[in-house]
Amino acid sequence: MNKDFKTRQVVTISAAHLSHDIFSSFLAPLLPLLIAKLGLSLAMAAVLDVVRKGPALFNPFIGLLADRICMKYMVIVAPAITATTMCLLGVAPTFPILIILLVVGGVSAVVFHVPGPVLIKYYSGDKTGRGMSFFMFGGELARTLGPLLITAALSIWGLEGSIRVLPLGLVATILLYFRLRDLEPMDRKKQDSQDGAEKESVRSHIPLLAGIGGFLLFRMGIKSALTLYLPTYLVGQGETLWIGGGALALLQMAGALSTFASGYIADRFGHRRTLVAIAILTPPVALALTFSQGWLMVPLLALVGFLLFSSGPILLALVQDTDTNRPAFINSLFMTMNWLAGAVAVLFVGFLGDQVGLEAAFKVGAALSILAIPFLILIKSKFVHPKG
Repeated sequence: MNKDFKTRQVVTISAAHLSHDIFSSFLAPLLPLLIAKLGLSLAMAAVLDVVRKGPALFNPFIGLLADRICMKYMVIVAPAITATTMCLLGVAPTFPILIILLVVGGVSAVVFHVPGPVLIKYYSGDKTGRGMSFFMFGGELARTLGPLLITAALSIWGLEGSIRVLPLGLVATILLYFRLRDLEPMDRKKQDSQDGAEKESVRSHIPLLAGIGGFLLFRMGIKSALTLYLPTYLVGQGETLWIGGGALALLQMAGALSTFASGYIADRFGHRRTLVAIAILTPPVALALTFSQGWLMVPLLALVGFLLFSSGPILLALVQDTDTNRPAFINSLFMTMNWLAGAVAVLFVGFLGDQVGLEAAFKVGAALSILAIPFLILIKSKFVHPKG
């Protein structure tokens, strides 16, 4: 097995993550205008986010496919498809058309995100945490730049002007083709040909998957509330679309910095220790944010973003460090759990926001994040990096 950290390959795949996720981050900044145009409730807005991530239910099937074919072509084609669907949202005339576009974009996102971490794991050697930090930094930086890009387009051309950003996505795929076409293939582990190999993989990793699933579920309330509804909340409070998009960009930028740092920290101090520290610090800081006003929100928003996103590379590293002949399949199970936790959380926050207001929903989501801590007990030491 390769033990060297191959910087060129890791950076190239992380750049692909950046180019893809810039476009998948367009929904939240578009929501205030889509809600006004089509008369959507917050619960209907939540449905849009759920159906966008709904194809994650097919992650295991994509994972099995990715374990058998050349993954790099899945990574190359996805940005163009995602860009097309997300840039067409502004011209969609009805709610059902929005749903169709988001489902197609969701399939494209699944096709990208299932093989991406597996490629990173392979080219990271024994520095999995560092590799996942590069990969997650690309994604979170995209979710910083994406809101700024689409907010600028909306400010200049209006809602239907979102389609003018589409050529950037097509160019991204063309550039990725020339960068990734010569990427050397992965050395594959011998695939288990016996029936039930996938079931055995799941069975042997139930403690890890259960611990990660519970951890994700109870942190997703405040994370979903902020990443999806923050611009809508601020615009509803009388702020401009630029303030809403800028606040989301700040949250995501802090998250990007945290994903870049947390992998290094976890490789040094241990994955589980780092997760425990993150889980303990998140609830009080998130609650402080929900009670803050004015400029005090700025540093708290940055700190919350840092804490909420810092667990991502560590969880990915834990999943990729498992001893399995089906790495893409196990990664797909993790991504499915991530989607299910996000879907439950975003629907809960949307429904609660319709009933008692978004501010109260933010407070409830922040308070629930404390329940993530006990699930770390299920992440047993044999699954953790040797230093953890």
